[in-house]
Amino acid sequence: MREAHRQRQLTASLAESGQQTPIIVVQAENDSNGYVVIDGYKRIAALEQLRRDTVEAIVWDMSEAEALLLERSLRFSRQECALEQGWLLSEMSQCFGYSLEELARRFDRSVSWVSRRLALVELLPEAIQQQVREGRIAAQTAMKYLVPAARLSVEDCERMAAAFARHRCDARQAAQLYRAWREGSRVIRERILSHPELFLRTQRQPPSPPATQAAALARELETVAMILHRASRRVAEAAMEMTDEQQQQAQRHIEGARLELDRISQRMENEHAEPGAENHDSGTQCQRSIDERDCASNEGVAAERAQGAALELRRGAGDSPGRESRPIPAADSRAFHRLQGESRASP
Repeated sequence: MREAHRQRQLTASLAESGQQTPIIVVQAENDSNGYVVIDGYKRIAALEQLRRDTVEAIVWDMSEAEALLLERSLRFSRQECALEQGWLLSEMSQCFGYSLEELARRFDRSVSWVSRRLALVELLPEAIQQQVREGRIAAQTAMKYLVPAARLSVEDCERMAAAFARHRCDARQAAQLYRAWREGSRVIRERILSHPELFLRTQRQPPSPPATQAAALARELETVAMILHRASRRVAEAAMEMTDEQQQQAQRHIEGARLELDRISQRMENEHAEPGAENHDSGTQCQRSIDERDCASNEGVAAERAQGAALELRRGAGDSPGRESRPIPAADSRAFHRLQGESRASP
């Protein structure tokens, strides 16, 4: 597999620090002075790019087939965890006198990477390391939260580790507990470590409410606006490349989008106005009453005629005789307001 960014990183590392890991070769079967590369082709390519004419290698005393199988088994072996890496780094530092910079160069890592793993095995008590070995506490959690706590108080670090293991804290819960402990006063720290279950219970977030239709519509309209904004930035260059047929098709799409947006806007206005009609904010309810009255039964017509005398008096005071003489029931609020507000002059 060829990954350009990793090859660039390898080339930069070789240019800065030189070759740290030898390639693996076996003796060629048909050439006593030749070798077959088993592992290290990318390092060879990077060294050739840097115009280096030598490469460090280890010769395996076995056949090419056996070497291929062995290399594959080593490549698929379990990668050591941060604690195991810390033990190896500590051994190299204490027994062989390697400095942080030398270890970082040898392992092709940063000095910070080496320092964190050394702190994991040198600062944390043996009991906490045992919990990490047993998988009760994640190594990354121990490096990120327990090591800084141990620098301040080993006792508090042990109590915090016990809380992590007892409550099986994930990374988010461990971060919340450590952050509250670090930022709290002495009294707050004691409460958190004495009753970690109460603290974790208060940090549990309620489930997020399901997305509403309004929120979904807002997201979709926002997406449409972003797409239109991107399209508007491409118009200047795209218009010069488009054929007449493509321009006509684009105009049809623009017109269709405009009509669809107008329909959405009109529907939103109508839907928003409907609740107001129920509170008599418009004449919709009155018009509905008139429509229902026009379709009334014979009994409704008889009831209207029974009120004719009172309405005739009101009409006679201000209405022209030529106006429609059909009586209007008093329950019609719109008709009532119109009669009161009419001018007494004839039309």
